[in-house]
Amino acid sequence: MCEPGLNSSEKSVDSRAVMEEFYAKGEVSEKTSRPDDDDPLADGPAGSRSRGVQSVEIGIKLLVALARGGGPMSLRDLSAAASMSPAKVHRYMVSLMESGMVDHQRSGSYDLGALAREIGMAALVRVEEVSRASEKLPELVERSNAAGVLTVWTDLGAMVVRWERQRAPLSTIMSVGSQMPVVDSATGRAFVGHLPDHVVLPVLMAEAPHMTHDLAAMRAQDNDGTIYRNDETMLPGYFSLARPLLDYHGRAMAVVTLISNRRSLIIRDGPVERMLREF
Repeated sequence: MCEPGLNSSEKSVDSRAVMEEFYAKGEVSEKTSRPDDDDPLADGPAGSRSRGVQSVEIGIKLLVALARGGGPMSLRDLSAAASMSPAKVHRYMVSLMESGMVDHQRSGSYDLGALAREIGMAALVRVEEVSRASEKLPELVERSNAAGVLTVWTDLGAMVVRWERQRAPLSTIMSVGSQMPVVDSATGRAFVGHLPDHVVLPVLMAEAPHMTHDLAAMRAQDNDGTIYRNDETMLPGYFSLARPLLDYHGRAMAVVTLISNRRSLIIRDGPVERMLREF
């Protein structure tokens, strides 16, 4: 109940003024206690760079751990990677699953969800050069009558960020977010030919650990250095032609690949190759 002659809004304003006076005199500290790390609504400690929401930072830390894990992760492994207790990780996973950022698989493991993949794809495609290539891809597909794939390099290898289907769609399980093999695809070899050794070697070792990866020999096989071919090695019955899109330093920012069940696609100096060189 308000005091006589003082309405609730006036009393509220007066209370704020009193607290501000206490703060100014140093009689009340803004940092009265450290936020509970397990409180999903707790803010970061006072004096931090922006007083951000701590629960968001923890959620992002878990998503980064999943992204760098290279595949589905158990609760125990995720807990170790993020240096958090399993109980705490589980609470965050529940919210991240409800939002679509995380998938919970039948095995009990966790992996990045559909929304996380959508955000990642959007970020990659917004790189200026990749965006231009993505806009031009439908015209190339129409002219060549071949499926078009735009890929970028990630820590896991060559990843599809756009898949443009031809008039008669190919029967393949490839889609946006798929990883292209490095050793057995024209796309992968195009990246190997135009990225530093320390960038591609970890992916090659993870993909084919039993092989001795001689990058110089791999690059020598593609002595053209601008157009890369694949003759049914990756997918039986399918042929592919790839061209890297290079930056000012000669490094591959992305690779454009055409795929068809017609062998004529990979004819040297053929009409499709000329289209791809002009892309």
